[in-house]
Amino acid sequence: MSSILTNTSAMVALQTLRGVNADLAQTQSEISTGKTINTAKDNSAIWAISKVMESDVYGFMAISDSLNLGDSTISVARQASETVSDLLTDMKGKIVAAQEENVDRTKIQVDIDALKDQINSIVETAQFNGLNLVKGAEDANILGSLARGADGQVTANEITVSRQDLTSAAGTVGPTSRALATIVDASDATTGSLNADGNTAVLTLASNADYAAANATLGLTIGGVATSFAAGDLTGDQDNAAGQVAARINALNIDGISASATGAAITITSTRSFDTANVTIDAESGVTGQQVTEVNGGAVTNGVGTTSVIDERAENLTFNSAVPVQDGEGFEVSFGGETYRYIAGPNENFEDVAKGLQAAIGGGTIDGITTRLEQDETSGNFILKIDNASANATELLVVGTEGGTASGGLFGLETLNVESSTSAGNALNTIESLIDVAIDAAASFGSVQGRIELQAEFVLNLTDSLKAGIGSLVDADMEAASARLQALQVQQQLGIQSLSIANQQPQSILTLFR
Repeated sequence: MSSILTNTSAMVALQTLRGVNADLAQTQSEISTGKTINTAKDNSAIWAISKVMESDVYGFMAISDSLNLGDSTISVARQASETVSDLLTDMKGKIVAAQEENVDRTKIQVDIDALKDQINSIVETAQFNGLNLVKGAEDANILGSLARGADGQVTANEITVSRQDLTSAAGTVGPTSRALATIVDASDATTGSLNADGNTAVLTLASNADYAAANATLGLTIGGVATSFAAGDLTGDQDNAAGQVAARINALNIDGISASATGAAITITSTRSFDTANVTIDAESGVTGQQVTEVNGGAVTNGVGTTSVIDERAENLTFNSAVPVQDGEGFEVSFGGETYRYIAGPNENFEDVAKGLQAAIGGGTIDGITTRLEQDETSGNFILKIDNASANATELLVVGTEGGTASGGLFGLETLNVESSTSAGNALNTIESLIDVAIDAAASFGSVQGRIELQAEFVLNLTDSLKAGIGSLVDADMEAASARLQALQVQQQLGIQSLSIANQQPQSILTLFR
């Protein structure tokens, strides 16, 4: 049956051609855009995933810029710290030279002051884009990465850069007092305890004895030096013998040790600043009753093998390492009419506090004051020893405060002075601490800079991986698309010809009416 109203062949040909044209349009779109999925209608799920990943790529590109900025900022801080360390080392050389007596300390001080100014200038100008990491106490954060959780939430991860304060600021004392009963222990805070007199031990000879007749012998070790009295060396009674023992001790010329006799008592005095001196009875015979009395806190003991420890002349401040140091916590040490203070900063410990107080005392104006810092091997406590070699005895007081502003990391730099032998010795202690601070700062910045460079490399590689992943989801296979384009073009031409033939079929019906 033929119909001029319904041309089934044309309809089939048209449908086929329409499908070929649609496939051809899709293939041409793939070739022109390079993507198989260009819009959400192509594949909504894959398109959505690719867009999320593309947003992450743009985020990581911004992170890469942030890391580059952070790397530059830290590089400036590191170079500043290294330069400060070098200048402090130069300063140490001049301070060492000032330890000699036959040098012009005034001219050396001029050079030291010039180095101080240069260090302060470097610290003030070591900034990049307004951020100075060697000034102040607050840490800085650098955006390091983005983390997308399974729930789709995005979290920014930051790299914290600890600011290394290389200023020489004195800090500000807080308004609140803090009890120091369990924090700092002063060995002797009584009036006049900080003096040049030294400490003593007393050796008392047996009374009512004739040392010549008794053939008494006596062996002693004093401050590491041994001496002995054989039978017949001591003459007369105990009073005469005591004078002979004292004279022998003085004749030994033991550093910081002297002796005097009063009756039968021999007083042995040690003026050693930072070292104890032991007095030991090595041997005795002929006369019984020799005894050592330790007047600075020990018990009375008798007999061979007895040792009395004469304390060092310096007074000690012992800091309890088990107690944490709070940011803004201040410590003040007073003696001789002067007060020396240090205010702790964040993440500091009592080693920092002790070094800060040592630097403060070293920069003081009282002549004859020297210090030494030690750590107890058993407890780990830091001990600041303060010695007074001047003629003026004074009381040692310690006060604590809270809520202050921290002293600078190079606290003590401004008061470095070598114009006297005492101040030159104190300056040598201080400069060692300052060099350690600068070296630690440079090492800290170097470590963080290395981490940032590793993170920057990782972000670049991660970005490339994300781009490759997106491409595998949405990019077109150009070889396949090219082959498909040629096939579809042939199908399109055939479809057009088929449709043309189908449209000509109704024309044959006209022959029936001729």
